[in-house]
Amino acid sequence: MIFGAVANLARQAGAAQAVRPNMLGALLPFVLVFVIFYLLIIMPQRKKQKKHLELVDNLKAGDHIITTAGIFGTVMGVTKDLIELKIASNTNIKITKSAVGVIRGATDRLEGE
Repeated sequence: MIFGAVANLARQAGAAQAVRPNMLGALLPFVLVFVIFYLLIIMPQRKKQKKHLELVDNLKAGDHIITTAGIFGTVMGVTKDLIELKIASNTNIKITKSAVGVIRGATDRLEGE
């Protein structure tokens, strides 16, 4: 009778261990979702941002840009942090480099110019 009770307890303990999920198995779906998220969203965004920063650093006089506020203009001069932008015939403004949204290039002429 004692052996039967011990054997019964051993079977119950074995069954409890079989039901308990593995910690690695529980985290695996979260890790896979993060890897997929990184590959599909974060990595391409970083590549695009790095390319944009490189283009902004290589701006020169005569390049046509559109600011993040939607202002079209021609680059007249570039300093360390500022860009002098011609937006009309007698109107120049200074903007920060971080305000550059799209670089249209020197060969791509704006319609109004």
